[in-house]
Amino acid sequence: MKPNFDLTLVLSRVEEAIRPYPKAAMFDLFERGYNTVFEQLISCIISIRTLDETTIPVSLRLFEVARTPEQLLKLDPAALAELLYGTQYPDQKAYTMLGIAKRAVEEFNGQIPADFETLTSFKGVGPKCANLTLGVATGQAAISVDIHVHRVTNRWGYVRTGQPEQTLKVLEKHVPVAQWIDINRLLMPFGKHICTGTLPKCSTCPVLEYCEQVGVTRHR
Repeated sequence: MKPNFDLTLVLSRVEEAIRPYPKAAMFDLFERGYNTVFEQLISCIISIRTLDETTIPVSLRLFEVARTPEQLLKLDPAALAELLYGTQYPDQKAYTMLGIAKRAVEEFNGQIPADFETLTSFKGVGPKCANLTLGVATGQAAISVDIHVHRVTNRWGYVRTGQPEQTLKVLEKHVPVAQWIDINRLLMPFGKHICTGTLPKCSTCPVLEYCEQVGVTRHR
């Protein structure tokens, strides 16, 4: 990390730079009114290995039919998988969602607790989805590390890790709690549109002076 690195200033510049681009899927869905823990968790399941351009319309299509655990349980696995068409692994995700809905009804009266341990106890829900769900749906301090967050923070030199799970632990240690939810909200679209995996837009990047450009061999 460069000596002059100021995370607050960097995130402020990133926020301005991503303004023309679409919001990350779950933040977009939240603003559309899909803001319960259940809805956000289901959308995160949909988003696994799936682009936002697909996650949003698939989520909207599903929520037209089922927005609660009770409504979801009225669908059989085949019908649910059909609604998930376009996402990766729709059959597997259908069974995961039905398992979540079943436990939600049987154990929590249809209201999933906004609790990390509870969310990660559901089969198919890892730390990334749990944290993102809690951060977006409830405003809890939570960091979600996807491929973009992992790449960008390593490229900056802010962390030096090999896996997203390691990145999460380092970020939780060094990022002020008040900025935790901003990490995914800002760095996901920043990594997707500006600090891209190949040929990042370094020549016009607003935070180039703070970036070590780790691993960058070619750029725009």
